[in-house]
Amino acid sequence: MALAALAESRVLPVAVVEDRGTALPLANALVEGGLRVVEVTLRTPVAAGAIRDLVGAGGLLVGAGTVIRPAQVQQVCDAGARFVVTPGFSAGVVRECRALGVPVVPGIATPTELQMALDAGVDTVKFFPAVAAGGVPMIKAMAAPYPDVRFVPTGGITSANAAAFLAVPEVLAVGGSWMVAPHLLGERRFDEVTALCAEAAAMAAGAGGA
Repeated sequence: MALAALAESRVLPVAVVEDRGTALPLANALVEGGLRVVEVTLRTPVAAGAIRDLVGAGGLLVGAGTVIRPAQVQQVCDAGARFVVTPGFSAGVVRECRALGVPVVPGIATPTELQMALDAGVDTVKFFPAVAAGGVPMIKAMAAPYPDVRFVPTGGITSANAAAFLAVPEVLAVGGSWMVAPHLLGERRFDEVTALCAEAAAMAAGAGGA
C-alpha cells in the first residue's frame, strides 16, 4: 500500500522537523498542496513525535527516513510510520522491517549494494546520494541488468532536475526537500510550502516514466 501510494504521488517530500510545533501546519500544507506522502528523517530529537503528529493530522501516509539501526524500526512503527527509508543498505534494518511487516526502501549507490537488496527480497530502492552518485545516467546504467527494480532517487533532487529523473521508466518517485526546506518550516512559511508542493505535484503529473 505504501509503495503504491508513493508510485501514485511520484514525489516524496523529505522533511527534517526541528520544532514539533511545525508538524501540524506542515501536514496541512502538504495536503493542500496535493502531496499526501511524506518522509520524516530521524535527524532531530523530535522526529518520532513529529511522525506521530503528522499521522494524527490525517490525510497523509507518513514514513520514517534516516533509519540506520534495527532498534529504530520499532520506534518509528510505534509512532505510526507506514514505511521506512534508509540512507544505505542495512541487512539488519531490512530484516527488522520484514519481521514487523513494514515496507522498507533501503539506500543503495552501487550495483553491488543493489544486488544485496535483491538478495534480501527488496526490489524498490533509494538511490542515494542521487546526483553525487551519477544521477540519471547511473540509474539507467544500473537499471539495464535489473529491469524489475524501481528506484527512488534522493539527494540533490530539486525542482529543476526532478522531471529528468521522473522521465526514467524505472524511477518510481523522487525524494526531495526543496518544497519542505528546513528554513521554510523554521520561518513558518507554510503558504510557500503549499505552493511548492502544488508545483511539485503538477510537475510529477506531467512527467513521463513509471
